[in-house]
Formats: sequence, structure tokens, C-alpha cells
Amino acid sequence: MNRAGAPLRLAQRLQRIEPFYVMECAKEAARIAAGRECDPAQGGEPMIFLNIGEPDFAAAARVVEAAESCLRAGRTQYTQATGLPELRARIARWYGERFGLDVDPARVVVTAGASAALQLACLALFEPGDEVLLADPSYPCNRHFVAAAGAQARLLPAGPAARFQLDAGRVRRAWGASTRGVLLASPGNPTGTSIAPEVLSEIAGAVAERGGVTLVDEIYLGLGYDERFGTSALGLAGVPDEHLVSINSFSKYFGMTGWRLGWMVLPSALVAPVERLAQNLYICPSTVAQYAALACFEPESIAEYERRRAEFKRRRDFVVPALGAIGLQVPVLPDGAFYAWADCSAHSASSWDFCLEMMSRAHVALTPGRDFGPAAAERYLRLSFARSMTELEQALARLARVLA
Repeated sequence: MNRAGAPLRLAQRLQRIEPFYVMECAKEAARIAAGRECDPAQGGEPMIFLNIGEPDFAAAARVVEAAESCLRAGRTQYTQATGLPELRARIARWYGERFGLDVDPARVVVTAGASAALQLACLALFEPGDEVLLADPSYPCNRHFVAAAGAQARLLPAGPAARFQLDAGRVRRAWGASTRGVLLASPGNPTGTSIAPEVLSEIAGAVAERGGVTLVDEIYLGLGYDERFGTSALGLAGVPDEHLVSINSFSKYFGMTGWRLGWMVLPSALVAPVERLAQNLYICPSTVAQYAALACFEPESIAEYERRRAEFKRRRDFVVPALGAIGLQVPVLPDGAFYAWADCSAHSASSWDFCLEMMSRAHVALTPGRDFGPAAAERYLRLSFARSMTELEQALARLARVLA
């Protein structure tokens, strides 16, 4: 006979982790997409999903071949917790080839995606009672990594005049006795905007003066469209290495989302503590993904990634003016990533309601601003142009039809 036990007690940290609201929108989009109104056989038009923050390009051919070779050779054993030495060295060399930077391979730690990198960094650096500053808007999981470490993420509203990013003045004014650092993203999600090098340098310098750490999420750095912003935070003048952490990933520029592989460049003193955490939390990143990722840096692969980057720029140059023409202004041109952060206030007082309406009437799935911070949650929505040009043209035509 089954007997009811006492209620299961959940950890208090869960109270600090907000729901991922975009998933609720995704469920509604899937429900509509499964209905007859989206069935071409019944005269419907299929749902176009512009709410997905994932490249529509898969891993490059040489990467797939390298993975197959790895499997056939049986190279599937654990690696070091910090990653394959040859991959760490190749990543360090890439910084030299791409940005002219001299990075010590010993400072490179390969991780199970950028998510694991952010989790490890937050666990190593922050504890209960600490505060970390982030921009509002910003990617929600970043503040939740801070919360999962027991620290407090403090969102600072950043509008179009600041490119939706923090600056040194805001950081200095917000810094308090419990502040331990800032977590930035350049280019950022959901806005696709970067922090100018001189601004980023000033922020990192102000943080270092206060004994804090600057963590910079650079997972979209390879997908940049403006040379003014095309440098890593690791190349900032006058910023001590011991106060800076750079996080990157094979997911976006390299098109390896489901392979779950990323890396970070750490201060030398932080490598051993992070290694100890990684050993205990997940042993090592995927061995097959690491061997495959070595092929990312081959000339044939880099040529393919640059072709894709040009295609994303072409899509951006179509999407942004097309949105503006139907009253969905993008106040700051995205200089990287594959997102447009559009103002829908000319059509609705609620981006949530607007996005649900566009799913239902235009059969276009967009992401409302609620997940990215409260400052302008009702005013903005995110459109991902990581879809084919044909789909983007169809989606904008449908939106124009409904909004007319």
C-alpha cells in the first residue's frame, strides 16, 4: 500500500532562480504550430520560429570528420579536468591569430559549454552575501549562475544611449561594500550590442581598483560585424590579468551548440581552484567534442565560419530596417550575435501580449523581454535572425500584414 510521506523540502536557493518565461512562450508556439491553422495541407502557414537563440548552421564538415575519427580510434576516455592539452594550446594560438594576443595555454580551461565555465567561475569567486553587477537587459542564466553560487545579482538598467551596456560611471556609483565584481557580455544577448574597448577597459580598471573581478561573456565575439568592437577583453590595456575572466564557447561562431563545449581564460592563480571544482562537479568535458573541436581551427573550417558570419550580417542588414518599417524600431544596431532588440511599444503596452498575438495571428514566434530583466521588459522583444533568409522574409511579410 502506498503511503504519503512528509512533503519534500527544496533548497532555498531555488527561490532565487526565476522561471525561464521564454519556455512558456515556446510551449504556446508549439501548441499553435501543431494546430490546423499551421498545417499547410489544410491551407495553413507553418510557424516560423524566430525565438530560438541557436545558429541554423551545424558543425563544420571537418569537425564532424574529426569526431568520427575519434570514435573509430576509441579515444573516448576521460581527459584532464581542464581539457586536452593540445586543445588548450590551440585555443591560445587562436587568440594570437585572431586578435594578436599572447595567451598562456596554462590559463585556458576547457569546459562543458560556456554555462559550465560561468558556473565554475561563480562558484570559485562568489559566496553568500556577495553582490555582482549586471546590465539590464542581459541573458537570464548569467544572473542565475550568480544566484546558484549564493550571491546576489544586481541588475542595473541600461538603455539605448548606453548601447544597453554598463559603463564605468554606473559601476562606480553602484559599487558597495558587498560588491565583488561585474558580469558583462560583449556582444550581448538579447541586444547583439558590444561594449566599446575603451569603455570595457575603464570598467575593468575601476573593478580592479576595488579588488573585484570582471567576468566577460564573449561567446558571440566571433560573430562580430564591426571592427571597432572586434577585440577580446583579454587585450585591454592597463587591466591586470588577475582581475579578469574571459568566457567563450564553441556553440555560436563554431556552430557546435549540442556538443556542449566551451572554455575560459583565467588568472593564473584561479586555474588550480577551478580545476579542483571541475574534477568534482563533472570530471571533464566531452572527450569526443574536444577532439572534434581541434578541427575548428583548420583553414577550411575557419573559411566556412567566416562565410556564415557574412550571411548573418546579410540577414541583420535585412531584418533591422524591415522591423523599423513596420513600427518595431531597433534603437541600437546589433554589431554582433544574431539578435535584434526591438521596441514594440508603438503597437502594444506589453511585449508578452504582443508576442503571443503575433504567434496566433502571424504565426511568427518571437521572444518577449520579460526574461532579460525588469527595466524594459514590457517595451522590448527579441527577434533571432539565426534562420534562413527565406524564413526571415516570410516572417517580416506576415508581421507587416498583421500590423498594417
